[in-house]
Amino acid sequence: MAKTDSSNQWHFQRGTSLRPVSEGRVAQLKPVQAHAITGTAPPFLTNTWHSLKAGRVGNEGYLDLDGINMTREASPGMNALDTHTDFFVGGVSSLNLVNSMAVENEPTGFTGCIREMVVNTRELKLTVADPKGGANVGDCDGTACGYAVCKNNGTCHVENSGFSCSCPQGWTGSTCEQSVHCSQNRCGAQALCIPQPTSFSYICICALGWSGKYCDSKTQFFIAKFVGSSYIKYTDPYYGRRDLQHSRISFNFTTNQTEGLIAWMGKGEDEDNDFLAVGLANGTLKVVVNLGERISVPLMHSKYSACCDERWHFVTVVQNQTCIKVYLDEELIVFEDIDPHRKYTALNYGGICYLGGFEIGREVTVVTTGLFQKEFIGRIKDVVLFQDSKKIQLMKAEGYNVYNGNYGN
Repeated sequence: MAKTDSSNQWHFQRGTSLRPVSEGRVAQLKPVQAHAITGTAPPFLTNTWHSLKAGRVGNEGYLDLDGINMTREASPGMNALDTHTDFFVGGVSSLNLVNSMAVENEPTGFTGCIREMVVNTRELKLTVADPKGGANVGDCDGTACGYAVCKNNGTCHVENSGFSCSCPQGWTGSTCEQSVHCSQNRCGAQALCIPQPTSFSYICICALGWSGKYCDSKTQFFIAKFVGSSYIKYTDPYYGRRDLQHSRISFNFTTNQTEGLIAWMGKGEDEDNDFLAVGLANGTLKVVVNLGERISVPLMHSKYSACCDERWHFVTVVQNQTCIKVYLDEELIVFEDIDPHRKYTALNYGGICYLGGFEIGREVTVVTTGLFQKEFIGRIKDVVLFQDSKKIQLMKAEGYNVYNGNYGN
């Protein structure tokens, strides 16, 4: 929790997932001085926490205060918002940086406390170590407890040596971070313990290459079986030598589902990241490409069904600058130039390729901003990047909840 005065500034480096989409930015504020919001909004109550949410949908901005919309006579904005700048909380290094259109009177820094600064579901860490820089920022709470030191609704107590936490029923640990059902779990080999409160037990989610009830058995396979909440994250060792204007991915898959993200070439960290994605939507193959400016172009061909029959299907997606070709079972189903002006022609995917979904806790619909609705359930094999002569070695990647799919057709 940060306390700032009117000459404050807390400086975050670009890259903290500052995606200007409809989810907006959320913060809790506790002003020391009372200020009124332009329009008919009531004045802030001093020494009281308030929830502020701001964002945009397309070129329409909005502002919510304590759950009440305060937008008044919002002027139409631009279609794109450039956030390739540093991100300041509470103030800026120089008030001359503030655009005159952004304030009604002379700009001043914020005086008060700020906590729970969330940008598109990702909370910024308002700590000494995380920001790039800052000035005149202190601890708002003034004690070792601070804000949210004790997890899962635990109660913090100030002690001579620091603090202690009183944990609610079902939680334990120095900061109430661990479920009592996992306190003596037998999950091994980098497995994740998932508590099951209704049965007073737990289950183990195995890391890639391990299996068994307690993830204690090594396993090898060349066909990956995804069961939902599964993912493989492959880091391309040849990324630095790739011709990013001519990308390619191919693989075989089988499923009985109508929705699911199969492959995502890209970091998936924020909307600035280029990506090439392949998945299922309404029972048909869906390919989405973003080469820059967050312009995501979905390519679909409803004539071709690619699911529900539990047969193997072979997919190839070829990117030649802005020209995209999609092959399904070796038949060309999409051939489209997504930008005839050739403004962006390279797929800067960062050497990362996800299969089946994203890390545990990162929902597909959130990471893909609604482009895909859920994780893939089914099997994937024979994944090849670019024109490589060899398939990627799935067992050398990172992943969880992926099983041996070698058995069956």
